[in-house]
Amino acid sequence: MDAVQLTQWKHDPEVRDVPQPDPGPGEVLLKVGGAGMCHSDLHLIHDFEAGMVPFEPPFTLGHENAGWVEALGAGVSGLEVGQPVALYGPTGCGRCHRCVQGMQNYCERQAELTSMAAGLGEDGGMAPYMLVRDSHRLLALGDLDPVQAAPLTDAGLTPYHAIKRSLGLLVPGSTAVVIGVGGLGYMGVQILDALTPATVIAVDTRRSALDMAASSGALHTLVPGESTAAEITELTRGKGADVVLDFVGNETTMQLAVASGRPLGHITIVGIGGGTYPFGFFSAPYEASLATTYWGSISELMEVLEMAERGLIRAEVERVSLADAPETYRRLARGEVNGRAVVVPA
Repeated sequence: MDAVQLTQWKHDPEVRDVPQPDPGPGEVLLKVGGAGMCHSDLHLIHDFEAGMVPFEPPFTLGHENAGWVEALGAGVSGLEVGQPVALYGPTGCGRCHRCVQGMQNYCERQAELTSMAAGLGEDGGMAPYMLVRDSHRLLALGDLDPVQAAPLTDAGLTPYHAIKRSLGLLVPGSTAVVIGVGGLGYMGVQILDALTPATVIAVDTRRSALDMAASSGALHTLVPGESTAAEITELTRGKGADVVLDFVGNETTMQLAVASGRPLGHITIVGIGGGTYPFGFFSAPYEASLATTYWGSISELMEVLEMAERGLIRAEVERVSLADAPETYRRLARGEVNGRAVVVPA
C-alpha cells in the first residue's frame, strides 16, 4: 500500500510502497478515513536531526487520525469491525500517575518511550491502513464523518486544553486574544465562542485567515504590526487581555502575547515556533502566568468530539490525496492552507 513517509531528517516526505500491517494481540487495524496535516509535522521534517528524539525515520506521517475499525487483534473487546472511531494521539507508558488519569500527553516516563505518537516516531495515518497498538486510545465517533473528525484529535484538542485551563478568567466582560488563526487558532476561536462570553480578538498576517476567524466568533481582527499591542490595549479599554493564546510561538508573537496581557491574566504559548521570552519581575504583567501546553487528555478529546457532534465546532477541511501530500506540505509551509488539510487515502 502507498504511504506518506518521512525517510530521513530534513528531507521532504515521500510516497512509498509499504506492507499492510496485521494486528497482533491487543492491537487494532484501522482503515484510515482521514489524517490531518499539521505545522508540527513541518518542524519534525525540517528542524529535527539525529539524536534529538529517541526514534529515527523512516515512518509514516499523520498524527491526527480517524477512520473505521478494519480488524481486531486477539483479546480486543469493546470495538466492532466497521465502527467509526478517532484515535487519541499521544503515546504513554500507561502506568504512571498522569497516564492513568488519561493524560498520556504528560506521561512521566516520556524519556523512556520510543515514539511521541502515531505519526511521530511510529507509523501514522497517511496510508490506507494503520496499526493501533493500544485499543483504549480509540474513541467512538457516532455520526461524525472521520474526515471531519481527524483534525479534532489535535487541532481541536490542543486549543481546547489550552482554553479549558483558563475558563475561570473568561467571564462576561473579559477578553481573549488569539495570535495565529490557522489550523489550531481557528478552532480556538470557535471553542472560545462556544464555551465563553469573552470578547475574542484574532491576530494573523493573512486576511483570509482573519475572515474565517471573524465568521467563527472573533469580534475584532488585527493584522500584526508595531501598533498591535497598543490596539489591543485600546480595544480592552486600557486593561489588556485576560487570556492570550499564542498559536505561533516565535520571538515576535511571544513578545506581542506578553505585551497584550493584563495583571493576573494567563498567557499561553501553544505554537512551537521556537521563540523565547526573558521572563522576569518587570518583563511581564504582575501575577500573569506564562505557560506552555502540549496536546490534551483523552477525556478532553471526548468533550471535543461531543462539541463537534452537537455542531458547536467544525474543522474547515481541505481534502488531499496521498499523491498530493508532499506538495501540500510545501503549501502549508508557505502559508497557503486555510483551516486544515486532511489526507484522504481512499
